Amino acid sequence: MGVSWTQLMDAANSNGWTLKYITEFLATAFLIILGNGAVANVDLRGTKGHASGWMTIAWGYGAGVMIPALMFGNISGNHINPAFTLGLAVSGYFPWAHVAPYIIAQFLGAIAGQLVVVAVYRPFFNKTTETNHILGSFSTIDNAGTRLNGFLNEFFGSFVLFFAALCITKNFFGAEVAEKGFHAGSLEIGHLALGFLVMTLVASLGGPTGPGLNPARDLGPRMLHAILPKSILKNKGDSQWWYAWIPVVAPILASVLAVALFKFLYGGLAG
Repeated sequence: MGVSWTQLMDAANSNGWTLKYITEFLATAFLIILGNGAVANVDLRGTKGHASGWMTIAWGYGAGVMIPALMFGNISGNHINPAFTLGLAVSGYFPWAHVAPYIIAQFLGAIAGQLVVVAVYRPFFNKTTETNHILGSFSTIDNAGTRLNGFLNEFFGSFVLFFAALCITKNFFGAEVAEKGFHAGSLEIGHLALGFLVMTLVASLGGPTGPGLNPARDLGPRMLHAILPKSILKNKGDSQWWYAWIPVVAPILASVLAVALFKFLYGGLAG
């Protein structure tokens, strides 16, 4: 006998899951506003931060992960990434029943966040004639022009992100602090470290592709880039769909492997 959508939503509400879905939407929107907002500030002509350098973008994305983690980490877990949600579910760290709602919330949040970036930077989008700078303010681009290079960059960058994120938030440091009676601040310190992790990943592995490391962060804004009319983005070019599958598939594969490896090596020690 089938279960109706109403029954599913009632069950979600009774367990607080609806608040988690809303939180994932908000957290992912914040990620895009802070991250892609920094890209727009650097790459679009006429902005106060035009050509201010790659580290502006790295700081934007570092804060784009750290701030929502500090705000929402104890509510939804601050996945903000469909690949991470799937990797956790495959290894049994997250219930499969809530994977689809989390992913939907993350994609909608990414699109909503990108709409904010478009709204506030629209005059500067229209001053910019470089189509790759416009697309780069939405989604990633493979600077080498080869799918293999892009795939390797997205895979290894994502693997480091997910494996390190689990170690930072679940492994030794938090457990050690808890034993000494200082557990209250340990997770918050981990969330701060996540921001520096992402900032460093953008600085170190951002050259080839961006990087994306997140299907929602890349595909959601890319879809918006494709559908926005030229009356809004008058100088936009191709959305580069030939490349779009890479920042979706590579992070998912990396997440499944990274979470499984963490569980195999440290699952018994994680707090």
